[in-house]
Amino acid sequence: MSDPVSPFEVQPPSTLRLALGVGCAVLAAAILLIVLVLPAEYGIDPTRIGGALGLTAISAPTRTLQVRDVVGGNAKYRQVALPDPGQPIPLPNPAVSQIKSADALTRVLKVKLEPGQQTEIKAVLDEAQVMLYSWHAEGGDVYTDFHGHEPSAGNSFVRYQRQQSGNAGRGSLVAPFAGEHGWFWLNLSANPVTITLNVSGYFNEIKDYGIIR
Repeated sequence: MSDPVSPFEVQPPSTLRLALGVGCAVLAAAILLIVLVLPAEYGIDPTRIGGALGLTAISAPTRTLQVRDVVGGNAKYRQVALPDPGQPIPLPNPAVSQIKSADALTRVLKVKLEPGQQTEIKAVLDEAQVMLYSWHAEGGDVYTDFHGHEPSAGNSFVRYQRQQSGNAGRGSLVAPFAGEHGWFWLNLSANPVTITLNVSGYFNEIKDYGIIR
């Protein structure tokens, strides 16, 4: 006769059942990690379910700014909550925005040209710096050539605008390289001409080459 089996004996699970149980537990843990833990703890929400449940707000940093108030000669500080605008896309060209510690410079120059005389005025700018300009000629028309060159490049230059004749011009420039950027004028009139140039921006200096022989 075989030995009787106790009703309290438990048969060990098979290897297959054990593997299935472990696999289901791992899968459930992975789902909880992706859907709940990552959005709440790290703001990572690949399924977007965390955002829908409001879990990503838990991991968002608190944006506050300390503000100083002066009341009756006494300074008091308080924390002010800032709005969250969200994450911006990467800036394609960071040089388009430049924070400066000083105001832009402004210069006004005048030059008088007799008939047939010519001159050049150049603004010296570092790369990516900006300037605004306007000029007008009193007494007649002039030929102008708006261009720039690098001092180390010899006689090579780039032309921004060429105008065969006229008595005014205006515009802006973001320097494509560090160097001199400015204007050549030739008096086309039979009368003396006075040119007034206004320049504003973050240039280093203005070079007035005077009358060119």
